Order: sequence, then structure tokens, then C-alpha cells
Amino acid sequence: RELGRRLQRERKQKQALENNYDLCGFIWNDASTERVLSLACQIAKADVPVLITGPNGSGKERIAEIIQKNSSVKNGPFVTLNCGALPSELIEAELFGVDAGAYTGATKAREGKFGAADGGTLFLDEIGEMDINLQAKLLRVLQEREIVRVGGNEVTKINCRIVVATHRNLLQEVQHKTFREDLYYRLIGLPIHIAPLRERGNDILILAKHFMDLFCKENNNSKKLLSPESQQKLLSYPFPGNVRELKNIVERAVYR
Repeated sequence: RELGRRLQRERKQKQALENNYDLCGFIWNDASTERVLSLACQIAKADVPVLITGPNGSGKERIAEIIQKNSSVKNGPFVTLNCGALPSELIEAELFGVDAGAYTGATKAREGKFGAADGGTLFLDEIGEMDINLQAKLLRVLQEREIVRVGGNEVTKINCRIVVATHRNLLQEVQHKTFREDLYYRLIGLPIHIAPLRERGNDILILAKHFMDLFCKENNNSKKLLSPESQQKLLSYPFPGNVRELKNIVERAVYR
């Protein structure tokens, strides 16, 4: 009887969260994930930087999108940059933009991600990969709310929400002198941590069913069900690749 009351209470809480906030189609069934979503929606109302931590493939960008959709800049652009995907000199140009003549081939001025995110949200993924010299420039932007294009002198005010994410332990990076301490404390004010999928057991099966229905629909296949044996295998698997890996596993199973 007590279990039934608890499940009913959890269903009501989940329904209330879905009704009151834009969750961008996020699929979940685990209490820990629900706490993350609830925290993200509350944090969305505060116009301060947010740090999202969690392993690769756990859904950090989706949480950033939820923050955007429930914030005062929900109708603005959502601009992303993966700080680990480009060399530091290119990231600086991508972030701040480039003035004409800044380097060979720069025949005209180009807007950066900060400019593109004006009136919206800039999501910097894998902030822990950012070169430490560029971290100093990012800190100044957070403090002064202004940028200067690469090769330029004109100061431009920025107006965007900044959300960052990393799979690294930034406090350890600070101790190893690979991440600036002052930037860390500037970002850590509103932290959100997403647990790995293996610790969110109740999410595994509902996500697997969602992906299975999705892939069956895309291929005009009849709906498939997870056998008890398949469910047990999924629940006992550690998912080092998290939600991204689960999606790939289900996709292969549907197409097999």
C-alpha cells in the first residue's frame, strides 16, 4: 500500500513538472533525473552562469536547452560551441569573432558565437578542454560583459545567458593548474550534475522503449517489445557511453 502511494505521488510530481515547464521532450523515469530537471527549471530563472557536469553522452546539452527554454531569453537563439573540437586559436575566433584583416584570408569581419547568441543562450560544451590563456579572456567576458573581436579594438557589449558543461572534475583541474581557479569559482555558483546512465536504472527501460518506438516508426516497422531477458541485460549493462550508447544499441537491435 505504501509503495502504491509513493508511485502515485511520484506520478503526480512528474506530471506537474511536465505541465509547468518546457522540458524539450526529455524522457525520464528516475527520481534522480527528475531532481536534475527540477533544479534546471528553477535555475533557469536566475540570470547567472550555470555549470553542468556529467559523463559524455549523459544529456548535458539537453539540460542546457531546458534551461534556455524556461529562462527570460527563451525566445532567443541557442548557440553551441564544443571547446574540445577546435584548436585554441580557432576557438578564440569562433567565440569573439574576427575583424577584417586580422589574418590572411580574413577579408571581412565575422561575427562570433557571443554575437550570434545575442538575446539568447551560449552553451560552451567541454569547457574543461579550453586553453588556460583563453580561460582568462572568458573570465573577463563574464565579469565585464563585453568582447573585442580578434584583430580589432572596438569593444562590444554582450547580452546572452552563458551555460557551460564538462565531463571533467574541474576542481581537480584547478589543483593540477590546468583550469583557472578564479574562473572555476565564477562558474560554480549554480552547478548541476547529471549522473551516468548506469546510476539511473529507471531511465534505462523507458529510454530504450522510446528509442525502439522511434526507430520502428522511422522505418515503418511494426512496434517491437523488449523481452524480459533483454530488459535484464540492459539493466545489468554499465553503459560507458551513457544515453548515446543506449540509443545506438537499440538502433542496431531494431535494424537487425
